[in-house]
Amino acid sequence: MAFVKDMLRMWAHSWKRFISIAMITLLGVAVLTGIYAGCRDAFRSTDRFFDAQGLHDVQVLSTAGLSNGDIAALRKVNGVAKVQEERSQEVTFDLDGRKSATMQEIGTNGIDQPYLQEGRMPKKAGEIAVTRKFIRDSGKRIGSRLTVTPESASSDTSDTNDTNGADGTNETNGTDEAPSFPTKLTIVGVVLDPQNLSNPDGYSAMTSFRSTATTDYTFFAPSDGVTGTLYTSATLLVKGAAAESTFDESYENTVKQVTDRIDGTVKTDRQKARRQELLDAGNKKIADARAEADKKFADVQSQIDANRQQFNQQVDQIVSMQAGAAAAGAAANGANAGAAAAAGATTPQLDETTRETMRETIIAASPELTQAKQQLDQAQSQLNEQKASTEQTLKTKENELKTSIPQVRWYVQDRQSLGGFSALKSDLDSIQSLGNAFPIVFLLVAVMMSLTAMARMVEEDRSLIGTYVGLGYGRLAVASRYLLFALLACLIGGGLGLIAGFLGIPAFLLVVLQGMYVMPGLRLEYDWLYGSLGIALFVVGVLAATIYACVQEMRQTPAALMRPKAPRAGSRILLERIRPVWNRMGFLGKVTARNIFRFKSRLIMTVGGVAGCTALIVCGLAINDTVADLGIKQYRDIYQYDLMVVSDDSDASAMRTKVASDGRVTSSLDVRIESGDLTVAGSGDGDSGKAGSSGSESIQLVAVPEKHLSDLGEMVTLQPVSSGILGTSGVGKTGSLKLDDDGVIVAQSAASALGVKAGSKVRLTNGDGVQATAKVSAVNRNLIGSDVYVSETYYAKLFDSKDAKNTKNSKSSEDSEALTWNAMLAKLSGSDTSQTDYAESLEEDSSVMKAVSCAHMADSFKFDLMGAVVALIVALAGGLALVVLFTLANTNVSERVREMATLKVLGFFDREVHYYVNREMMILTVMGVILGLPLGRLVGGMLTMALNMPSLYFEVEVKPLSYVIAAVATMAFALLVQLFVNPVLDRIDPISSLKSVE
Repeated sequence: MAFVKDMLRMWAHSWKRFISIAMITLLGVAVLTGIYAGCRDAFRSTDRFFDAQGLHDVQVLSTAGLSNGDIAALRKVNGVAKVQEERSQEVTFDLDGRKSATMQEIGTNGIDQPYLQEGRMPKKAGEIAVTRKFIRDSGKRIGSRLTVTPESASSDTSDTNDTNGADGTNETNGTDEAPSFPTKLTIVGVVLDPQNLSNPDGYSAMTSFRSTATTDYTFFAPSDGVTGTLYTSATLLVKGAAAESTFDESYENTVKQVTDRIDGTVKTDRQKARRQELLDAGNKKIADARAEADKKFADVQSQIDANRQQFNQQVDQIVSMQAGAAAAGAAANGANAGAAAAAGATTPQLDETTRETMRETIIAASPELTQAKQQLDQAQSQLNEQKASTEQTLKTKENELKTSIPQVRWYVQDRQSLGGFSALKSDLDSIQSLGNAFPIVFLLVAVMMSLTAMARMVEEDRSLIGTYVGLGYGRLAVASRYLLFALLACLIGGGLGLIAGFLGIPAFLLVVLQGMYVMPGLRLEYDWLYGSLGIALFVVGVLAATIYACVQEMRQTPAALMRPKAPRAGSRILLERIRPVWNRMGFLGKVTARNIFRFKSRLIMTVGGVAGCTALIVCGLAINDTVADLGIKQYRDIYQYDLMVVSDDSDASAMRTKVASDGRVTSSLDVRIESGDLTVAGSGDGDSGKAGSSGSESIQLVAVPEKHLSDLGEMVTLQPVSSGILGTSGVGKTGSLKLDDDGVIVAQSAASALGVKAGSKVRLTNGDGVQATAKVSAVNRNLIGSDVYVSETYYAKLFDSKDAKNTKNSKSSEDSEALTWNAMLAKLSGSDTSQTDYAESLEEDSSVMKAVSCAHMADSFKFDLMGAVVALIVALAGGLALVVLFTLANTNVSERVREMATLKVLGFFDREVHYYVNREMMILTVMGVILGLPLGRLVGGMLTMALNMPSLYFEVEVKPLSYVIAAVATMAFALLVQLFVNPVLDRIDPISSLKSVE
């Protein structure tokens, strides 16, 4: 009982150490669990929302629309649980200028269901549900009416509007009509689109650099009132996908198996079948037109023939009358009555020549007959000309039909192609990466400080430990006094850390997240396993340090323990050997130098602890500086062009004409831009890539004309980069990189994520879905986006060769000789504002699919969530620095109580004692800061390994102001700690402190 009372008395006396260990554990557990819990809560709530609304796992789009045959083929794919055909139409309306919207049919198969926020779901024709963004921008409300105007059908689907399926199957019967929606609309509800969770009412809407929306708004309408048998897309749910978390790799692998099956056979077969349907429909139209023309020509010919027959009968009658009159006259004037009788008895017989001569004479002699004959001949001539012209036109259409109908392209996309989904996932992944990295530093600092505090605590009680051991208490029982002390401090600090980690920090993160995204059903959840392991990790670390301190002391005999610890033998320090410096130092300066460098453990612990905290602050500020400069570096330094314009292949010429006619371009480069994929090639034949998303990256494939390869360097800064140690990279000289026909140039952002370097073999997929293995000739400096540059010749070699995979889906050699340059990189005149306005005006042109202003992208690039987490990390690092300095300062004082008492006896005033002690701490703090600043930069350089995000490369940069802030903050904490230490120094009693232990 006395042992227990003494233990409790000892614990109460060491309350400062108890608070220090508890606070360090609290901060460490909070960092370890807080960021993880916030991201996990967001992941789980979003996954539940996606499952409840049936967000599609796979979406299939086609440049020629999807037919019933396409839908039936998708339903037969192994692994597909549901298929929902969808119809949509782009419309425009007047809202402070021309605005566009997508009329989206609400599916009837439970996929992509909008989430009702206000009002009711539309049920009748003409009723719609709109997003809150539209309500905010338009000022309208439920019950408001709206009139929209359908946009003209795109060139990709216009060819199918009047074509019939004539392939001899039941896949496409009748006429394929493009979707059509009512134009007189009434708003009955406000909904949230599950494909876009951006918060229009928050402080930060979806950042523009990740926005993929082609229209301003989305209107949701019921099937009632929607016409058209052609579908704009098909959405699929995959079997077993709902049971996986949509953000886990297992989900991606499950979906990828189905997308691979669609890409493997269904896509290729249906693309060919759909194009053949269009060709057959076109040929049938031509055949119908020919048959109809032949029928009309036959009717006209019959009419002409009937009129000519009537005309000939009339002329023949006159010929017969004249011939009979001639014969009667001859009989009246003849001498032979028998001849007259014979002539009168029969009609005179005329030979054909005589008859024809008489016909011509009669027609020539009669103006009426002459005009009638001319009219008949003219009608026949016109008919013959019309026949020839029609036949020539139909033959021309037959010849042009094959080239006028482009190759049908399918686009098989998963959730990663949704801008809202990929942006949310990227944000949360980046923050979770930080949450996995920073707790390691907190744990190391906690172990160091615990070792310092507990070692001093055990050393102070060495005589008591010797007494207890001498009285027969076991060493384990004696050590339990300190183990239980450390354990209790860890458990209390860890418990408070769990509260902060699963409630406080997640609540803060989710407030920031909800300013960017709308996440219905969001709630805070506790993870018992992760929370328990978080505390256990710090308990093990602190207890290990305590056990080490106890073992070091208890190895001695009880008699040795009960005697005071012998002072360390005096020794010279290095500074004493530098006579010019040492001889000029004062007495107190020499004492301070000896105290700092003779006690190496205190030196290492103090400098190491302060350096670690300073490094954390620098690292947090480095993230902020890096993110702040990403947009400027990418869109002003790397991208030299001011404008990128993209059009559909059929509108490429019109787009270039439009841009050229505006007179804003000072120089330009025509390129071809396609959306594709880059996969890391496997070993061996280089044909197989890594499975899973970790080995694949969505890219923007940029093909450059052969004659203008050298012009690429004027539009994009080409700088080769090489991988360094710890995630760093070396950047080569500007302009030293050239695009050639020996390989592709891969963006650094994609290369870093996939581990690609110069000389690697990768699998490229172009916009047609054709795959080929390519050589990486160089890696180019690039921070945002994943561009892959390829020459026109190498593009043809990759995707038109017989060795390329899926060559049956590639273009013919005649068609592929000249690529369609569907995009333009241009430098503009004028200010940044005028360039942004010009890009917005171009997007209103029908020939332009997308226009991007680099000036606008540089100004609008934001990463708000990262900034909030940086502020959190810096605050926690500052708190850790304060606790570390407080612990070290109190440990320093407790170790030197007799020394401070001696100084007081010698006549030192309190202020002089303060100066004597605090100067040592300030010097050690400065040394820690000097070491921590470059250490923070080194740790910040490793961010590219921790923040391995799609389409983003963090080129770490620390501004001088950040170093100043970190140094000043640490020194300020040291000064603040002095305010707590000085009263302790004042309370030292010289008489009691100098009493001999014996």
